Amino acid sequence: MGASLPSKEANLFKLIVKSYETKQYKKGIKAADAILKKFPDHGETLSMKGLTLNCMDRKSEAYELVRLGLKNDLKSHVCWHVYGLLYRSDREYREAIKCYRNALRIDPDNIEILRDLSLLQAQMRDLAGFVETRQQLLTLKPNHRMNWIGFAVAQHLNYNGSKAVDILEAYEGTLEDDYPPDNERCEHGEMLLYKISLLEECGLTERGLQELRKKEFKIVDKLAVKEQEVSLLEKLGLFDEGEELYRKLLSMNPDNYRYYEGLQRCMGLYSANGQYSSDDIDRLEALYVSLSKLYSRSSAVKRIPLDFLCAEKFRLAAENYIQPFLTKGIPSLFSDLSSLYDHPGKAEILEQLILELEHSIKTTGGYPGRSEKEPPSTLMWILFYLAQHYDRRGQYGIALTKIDEAIEHTPTVIDLYSVKSRILKHAGDPVAAAALADEARCMDLADRYVNSECVKRMLQADQVTLAEKTAVLFTKDGEQHNNLHDMQCMWYELASGESYFRQGDLGHALKKFLAVEKHYADITEDQFDFHSYCLRKMTLRTYVEMLKFQDRLHSYSYFRKAAAGAIKCYLKLYDSPPKSSAEEDEEMSKLPPSQKKKLRQKQRKAEARAKKEAEVKEEPNATAVSKSGKRPAKPVDLDPHGEKLLQVEDPLVEATKYLKLLQKHSSDSIQTHLLSFEVNMRKQKILLALQAVKHMLRLDADNPDTHRCLIKFFHKVGSRPAPVTDAEKLISGVIEAERPTFSQLHGNSLIEANTLFLEKHRDSLRHRAAVAEMIFVTEPSRKKEAISLIEESSSDLLPQNGAPLKDCTAVHKLLGTVLDDQDAASRWKVRCAQYFPYSTYFEGSHSSAAPNSSYRQIPELSENGSPLNISSNGSVENLDALKDLVIR
Repeated sequence: MGASLPSKEANLFKLIVKSYETKQYKKGIKAADAILKKFPDHGETLSMKGLTLNCMDRKSEAYELVRLGLKNDLKSHVCWHVYGLLYRSDREYREAIKCYRNALRIDPDNIEILRDLSLLQAQMRDLAGFVETRQQLLTLKPNHRMNWIGFAVAQHLNYNGSKAVDILEAYEGTLEDDYPPDNERCEHGEMLLYKISLLEECGLTERGLQELRKKEFKIVDKLAVKEQEVSLLEKLGLFDEGEELYRKLLSMNPDNYRYYEGLQRCMGLYSANGQYSSDDIDRLEALYVSLSKLYSRSSAVKRIPLDFLCAEKFRLAAENYIQPFLTKGIPSLFSDLSSLYDHPGKAEILEQLILELEHSIKTTGGYPGRSEKEPPSTLMWILFYLAQHYDRRGQYGIALTKIDEAIEHTPTVIDLYSVKSRILKHAGDPVAAAALADEARCMDLADRYVNSECVKRMLQADQVTLAEKTAVLFTKDGEQHNNLHDMQCMWYELASGESYFRQGDLGHALKKFLAVEKHYADITEDQFDFHSYCLRKMTLRTYVEMLKFQDRLHSYSYFRKAAAGAIKCYLKLYDSPPKSSAEEDEEMSKLPPSQKKKLRQKQRKAEARAKKEAEVKEEPNATAVSKSGKRPAKPVDLDPHGEKLLQVEDPLVEATKYLKLLQKHSSDSIQTHLLSFEVNMRKQKILLALQAVKHMLRLDADNPDTHRCLIKFFHKVGSRPAPVTDAEKLISGVIEAERPTFSQLHGNSLIEANTLFLEKHRDSLRHRAAVAEMIFVTEPSRKKEAISLIEESSSDLLPQNGAPLKDCTAVHKLLGTVLDDQDAASRWKVRCAQYFPYSTYFEGSHSSAAPNSSYRQIPELSENGSPLNISSNGSVENLDALKDLVIR
């Protein structure tokens, strides 16, 4: 580098490179200016100055200088390399790869450029190129361990595991017999474990076991050795040896559920679906009895039998398991046992058991058949469990009775208020749930978990402003938005976005949903530094797992929710586009002068507030500069309310971006194809909509949404005008050819298919509602029949708890909007208010929406987070904080 310069300037050029590497940017700029004073057209110096300015957040100048440097010296690999580094800093990886390849055409054996190129190829999953680059690095520098390992990993990622094994063995052949030295034992042991896992993956299991036992003394991680060995033994069918080794592992960690599962597999007593024969149950019971004698303090050895025991044996085991937890006061007991509620009959046994314990404690003060007295708290924890039990079973009235009894017994336990809040939420009263959660929060202002639960309840009650003020109590410097975003607090952003969407504020909702999508982009970006780090530190098994995790990153639930939320926002924006300024002016001209004045004043205040907030956020960014000359990378939010996000030319194009990600990573979710159907029907992409319907039928043909889409699609297609163009004729031909493949429509009209669907699912309110909607869609004249089909279900299904609250809410919206019958909607609301007395949506008699409700809006917060009580003389009395102090 800098070879064309005189010796003095060449040394200055080296100083620029060194200053860049040590982050002494001002020193580097000074050296670059000294060279450019004599040689203003020196391309490499211009490029390095631009790269240094890029680190000081002066991007426009940086790109200008680097491009000028490249223009002045197109044949310099340094200029191309720097241009690639500039693109890489902006995550423009494809452009960076192009620049690196141009640099390698000039200097094909440059190790630095090859190494940088290999990192980008791993990041972009250019696996063939990654293999080629790592092979070239190994050829150039075969005495470097990292090049051998990198080439092996590249072959593994490129689905050539056997070749990767050969490379690792060739590398081992270059080592001396007494390798590794003490300071490299951990790294070498990790490499050996990686090699053995490769052998297992390639099906060379016996060879892997031999290699493990031969090289075991060189591996530091003895637990990983045992876990790898037992995995190989299982695959080889050596179950006796596997059983012995699993027992050794259990002696090391008797609470590891995976070890118990592996032991059952080796003994032939494992069932993936949880179904066991009576003989298997007897053998399993004997096994866990013997294990419980060895590991009497293990919780797992007592909990696992509850999954396979039945009837009286289950009852006895459950009683022995539950009683110590109730005595000790373990709040998570119900969470531990909640999976048992999916087993037929076990919920009833648990209910009977806990009620017997409650009766015995109330009458004798101890458990049945015992003379010892239990502490007073035991009754409270029994009531606590029963409240959650009845909540799980949808019996909200009894659940609230039990939790109120527990609160009356011990009013200072925070968990009681949190659970009561959860019960009220499930019962349909989010406002009362938020009030109870806030009461729990005020009992311990230093508990971040309880604070977060309170924020979640407030967002569910659409109290967004109050939720923000509550969340800010646990953020740095009180900067709620910046800190929650920086911490990637996705649950908050999703709940906030859903609340804004319910309220019709699409701008704020989109902003929150897209913030979650940005977090996933950042997580993808964060893997970049690990490509070199993991090869250097030899954490190879974890590295490969991390890459596999990154490949399925967008299939996780938070991303699915965020992408689905964004798509729904864009669909709503497409169906109801925002009014233009001309339309708004026309509407304003129709208002009376007094309302016009109020509206203008409101707009001016909002603009002034937004301007003030922007200035406050901008001030610290304008003044603070670090010693290195780098400004803080916290840009001002120029669109705090998401208004610019709404100004898109085509909302469906934006929706399609996120839909493609869902289709790629969440193709097994019916919601993905439901959204695909909605988007493509609006885009008039008929065949793509048909494809979405076929996917939905494959996943769940009995789903009401699947039925809706099927009928809607063929009804829409059937009502279209006759095809004219060749493309329209081709599409019609495909649809006609595909229609017989649908078993629901084979030989049936749409009306007959709808009737057959009703006969099959007459006992479900959701399915009835879907059939009623399709009756109205296909034959609008049968609207009364559709409404009566829904209303007659109110006497059949609702009293039996056959219809959840959310289904009844959806039916009410269907009656009021799609079927457009306000009288029917009102009748439905009156009926549901009786069945759901705690629902605010139906204004039930026990809900916070009732006139005599004891729940009120949560007051404003003080600086320390407790509500402010205003006395008669106007002074603020922080009574809750005082009460908290007294309780402590």
